Amino acid sequence: MKKLIIFFSVLFLIDTVHAQALKSVKLDTLVTVSLPANYYKRDTLGQQIFSATTDLGYMMAIREANAVGNPPLKKEKDLNSVMKRYVSGIQAQSQGSAQFVRDTTVGTLKAKAFTLLSKDANGDNQYRDFVLIYTQDAIYTFEYGFPESRKDLINSEAKSFFSSIRLSPELQRNDQYTDLSKATGLRTNYIIMISGGILVTLAIVWLVFRKKNSNVELV
Repeated sequence: MKKLIIFFSVLFLIDTVHAQALKSVKLDTLVTVSLPANYYKRDTLGQQIFSATTDLGYMMAIREANAVGNPPLKKEKDLNSVMKRYVSGIQAQSQGSAQFVRDTTVGTLKAKAFTLLSKDANGDNQYRDFVLIYTQDAIYTFEYGFPESRKDLINSEAKSFFSSIRLSPELQRNDQYTDLSKATGLRTNYIIMISGGILVTLAIVWLVFRKKNSNVELV
């Protein structure tokens, strides 16, 4: 019995992996993300790449400067078009399939999230989760990659990585596109404000009429 306990204990130690502790890293003065302490940084022309491997997969954060003199995007649909091109470019470069493509937000900025599914040399599935953030000055790419065999183990570490993305308050939606009159968030806030105002007005009218009716009954 004792030998069996030791045997299963060894198996448990072999099969169990733990998410590594992460530390905050500045991509620039506006954006930070958390990576393992032994991360590697590489600088190329207009691009900084921060990467690290863990027991479960790998993390990567890329800051790529946009071309100087790029005209600012005017509308939300222009931002959507740019993000769509980036997703298509990543998909074509890796010969993978972009799945679960969706809009999300990081701070006040609109972002694009998706999972890229591809095959390695052995034909095994490889997954890469992405979050893309576009600003007038740069585009930020956050990536977490892992093999099929780790798919059920990476949730905590991947969540810690993506949720650690922090933006300076200086970055606002107008750093992505200039015409905010039809921004989804602004429309939603406007509708909420109007709806709230209507409800308050109706409540006041109801209270006034109720008070008048009470006075009439007393007379």
